[in-house]
Amino acid sequence: MPQMGESIAEGTLSKWLKRVGDEVKRDEPIFEISTDKVDAEIPAPSAGVISEILVKEGETVAVQTVVARLETAGGKETREGSGETTETGSTEKRFGGKGLTQRSTDSVDGVAAASVATGGPPKSESMLAPAATHKPSPAPATAQPRTNGNSFEDRVRTRSSPLVRKIAAEHGVDIAALQGSGIAGRVTKKDLLGFIESGAAADAGPFANAPGGTGIDLAHGPPPQAWPGDRVEPMSRMRALISEHMVVSRRTSAHVTSFIEVDFTRVARIRARERGEFEASTGQKLTYMPFIIASVVKGIQAFPIMNSSVAGRDVIYRKPINIGIAVALDWGLIVPVIKRAEDLSVAGITRALNDLAARARAKKLGPEEVQDGTFTITNPGVFGSLMGTPIINQPQVAIMAIGTIEKRPKVTSGADGEDTIAIRTCAYFSISFDHRVIDGAVADQFLAFVKKTIEEYPETGV
Repeated sequence: MPQMGESIAEGTLSKWLKRVGDEVKRDEPIFEISTDKVDAEIPAPSAGVISEILVKEGETVAVQTVVARLETAGGKETREGSGETTETGSTEKRFGGKGLTQRSTDSVDGVAAASVATGGPPKSESMLAPAATHKPSPAPATAQPRTNGNSFEDRVRTRSSPLVRKIAAEHGVDIAALQGSGIAGRVTKKDLLGFIESGAAADAGPFANAPGGTGIDLAHGPPPQAWPGDRVEPMSRMRALISEHMVVSRRTSAHVTSFIEVDFTRVARIRARERGEFEASTGQKLTYMPFIIASVVKGIQAFPIMNSSVAGRDVIYRKPINIGIAVALDWGLIVPVIKRAEDLSVAGITRALNDLAARARAKKLGPEEVQDGTFTITNPGVFGSLMGTPIINQPQVAIMAIGTIEKRPKVTSGADGEDTIAIRTCAYFSISFDHRVIDGAVADQFLAFVKKTIEEYPETGV
C-alpha cells in the first residue's frame, strides 16, 4: 500500500484491475486505492504476471502492507535511475513517485509496499506480512502512558487522519495519549468519538459549557433500521470520507450564505468571439469557468480574508491563491486544486482546469493535487441548479457556488434612459462563509466585486 501523502497512514484497496495469472506491463494500472486525500490507480512497478493477491477489495490496510505478488523475469537487484545491479537475486524498484518499492527473489514481494517518507524503520518480515490477517477489534480508545514519541507505533498513532486530528484539537484531546483500534494503535474517528462521548474529554472540549451542560450531541438519536424489502449498501470509502468531512465542517464553521445575480452577457459575447481562435491556438475548450476563476482571484486580492484559515484565536492569511474546483464523479466528489492561480492567465487557468478535471475522472491525480486549497468553487449549475448553499471545505473559510448560466428577461435602461426588457445571460452566485472571521458586509462586498469584475470584463482579457 503506497503512502499517498505525509499524513496518510492507511488506505483502502477499492478495486483490483488485474487478477491472478494476468500479465501486466510496466506502469500499467493494477489496482485502485482510496485514502483521506485522493482516489488513485496504482501502476505496476515492472512487467510480469500477478501470482498472488493478498488484500481483498474493500480492505483498509496500513502503508507498507504487501497487497500482492508479481512474478518477474529478473534475478538480480536493480535500482531504478542508477542501473546498478548486485548478485543478491532480488529486484528493487521505486515507482509512481509515491515512495513505493518492490522487492522479490524471482517474485516481487510488495507490488505496493511503501516506504515511509519520513524515514521509517527497516521493513521487517512482520511489517511485510499481509495485513488482511490482522483485523484489530474496534475497542474504544483508552488513555496510555506517555512515551518519548520516537517509536514506530507512536509515529503512526499521532499521524492520524486530518479529520481525526481536527476533532481532537476541537475537544482538547491529545491523540498521542490514546490507544486506538487502528494499525499500531492508530486512533480512528470511531475511537475518538467514543472517547469523547465517554465524557473523558468533556472538561477540555470547547462545548463543555454548552447550555444545559450536555455538550455536543454526537449521536443524533437512534440510527434508522432497514425495513423488509429495503436494500442496504455500505458507503464507499470516498462517500464515508465526504460524510465525515461535511459533518465536521458544519460543526467547525459558523456557516452563512449570501447570494447575488451576475450578468454574463459581456463575457458570453467575448467568449463567442474568441472561442475559435483560442481553441485553435491552445487546443483547449473555452468555458465560462476560467473567467469566473480569474474574477474570483481578483476579488480575493481585494479581500484577503476570503483566502484565510482559522487557527484557534489566530487568522492565517494565505499568500498563494490556490483555487479548489469541485469535480463531480460517478463515485463521489473530489476537489483538485489550481495552485497559485494569481500567476495564471485565462489560458493558463483553462489548461490547468481541464487537465485536473480530466485526470480526476480518470483517477490519475496525485495527493499533492488535492491539497493546500485556499478557496473553493463548486458548479452545481452544470446540472441545471439555480443556486445552492455549499458547505465550506475545511480549513478554508469560504466556498462559492455557481448556478446555471442561462438567458433571462431583465429590465434594463434603454438609449434614452427609459426602462426596457432585454434578453441577458445571467447566473446566481452564492457564497458560504465562516462568520467567525468574515462579516456579512465583507462577504457581500466580495460578491459585488466579483460581479462587477465579470460584468465589466475587458475585451482583451482572454
